[in-house]
Amino acid sequence: MTPPVLTPSVDRPAMPVADSGHRDGGAEQGATSWWRRLFGFIGPGYLVAVGYMDPGNWATDLAGGAAYGYALLWVIGLSSGMAMLLQILAARLGIVAGADLAQLCRRHAGPRSCIAQWLLCELAICACDLAEVIGTAVALKLLFGMPLSAGVLLTVLDVLLILWLQQRGMRYLEAFVVSLMGIVFLCFGINLVLAQPDWQAVAAGLVPTARTVTDPGMLYLAIGIVGATVMPHNLYLHSSIVQTRRPGAGDAGRRSAIGFATADVVVALALALLVNGAILVTAAAVFHTSGHQDMANLEDAYRLIGPLTGSALAGVLFALALLAAGQGSSITATLAGQVVMEGFVRLRVPAWQRRLATRALAVVPAFLVTLLCGDEGIGRLLLLSQVILSLQLPFAMFPLIRFTADPRIMGRFANPRWMTLLAWAAMATIVALNAVLIVKALS
Repeated sequence: MTPPVLTPSVDRPAMPVADSGHRDGGAEQGATSWWRRLFGFIGPGYLVAVGYMDPGNWATDLAGGAAYGYALLWVIGLSSGMAMLLQILAARLGIVAGADLAQLCRRHAGPRSCIAQWLLCELAICACDLAEVIGTAVALKLLFGMPLSAGVLLTVLDVLLILWLQQRGMRYLEAFVVSLMGIVFLCFGINLVLAQPDWQAVAAGLVPTARTVTDPGMLYLAIGIVGATVMPHNLYLHSSIVQTRRPGAGDAGRRSAIGFATADVVVALALALLVNGAILVTAAAVFHTSGHQDMANLEDAYRLIGPLTGSALAGVLFALALLAAGQGSSITATLAGQVVMEGFVRLRVPAWQRRLATRALAVVPAFLVTLLCGDEGIGRLLLLSQVILSLQLPFAMFPLIRFTADPRIMGRFANPRWMTLLAWAAMATIVALNAVLIVKALS
């Protein structure tokens, strides 16, 4: 007998962040075109993919390319593969169980554990938003000469943009995020051409090397690249927003929906992989080969990339891409905040209040640090945000893998053994590397 499949909680809709939108009809019953059904499922993957190219990723990719050339390119590929696997599990969970990861954690945990998980997740979301605030403020300074403190305060205004998009529906949010990803992709595509990398060396960088483990500095940067890849709040978000697509009836409909959602994730995260790879390759071609192996931060990269490529356009494109990446990642943090709050504690607040509270918790420390410590303090604050995200990772990955492997929740769609073992291996690798990164950061 097939174990029962959990149904959505009756206390609220399965997808809280699109109350003013609707479930898209691309995969509804009656759709006869395979391509139309596929197009109907495209979108959620891009909302989570933009989080994989946030300022934290930029910092590690730039440092890795500047210090070691193309040698760490394979690490970006490995970490992106692990991220794809975990996001596919999140999509499967939402489609089959009809509930998001936060809701299922509440159902299968005691009240105290549930509150603790919620608070940890909220801390991680605030840390993520802090990274986006810093990245946006740095981009505004680079593009318009705006002081960092003023740029931090200006990021509060994006609340209005996100609220307007939310009111128009989930498709508008997805289109906006895809547009931002397109800007980042185009900007770094042009910079990649301007950088003129050694493509033979790029190909060699895709092959793993023992030096990554034997060289302490290289190992540290590799850990940073992997650690900055998987965003814990994206797992909660993806399991929720995938439910804005309505699968067909029965097991066949769910199986089809899982296939389309998997394709959405793979393509979206492949684009994020290309962006992160382009950042590292550009840094390797521009900074490593010119003797700037110690290139320290985003502002240094902006100042050097123009003169070293011989084109002032390179610096403008770099800053514009940073601004787009920061804004796109900020949207995912907001949506994830709504999902975890409603899923863990059944607390629904107006979207503008939720967004304003999250942004205030990021803006206040960033503003104080810019006033008291200047630009160097911003760099340390960005590092702290990544450490906080790393600490939250096991609390999101462990229940995700456990739930998707449980036939009582997933029925016949429970993970096959090979997928579960691969997911546990990915989790163990990410958690272990993040533990090393945290120890080194705090030592």
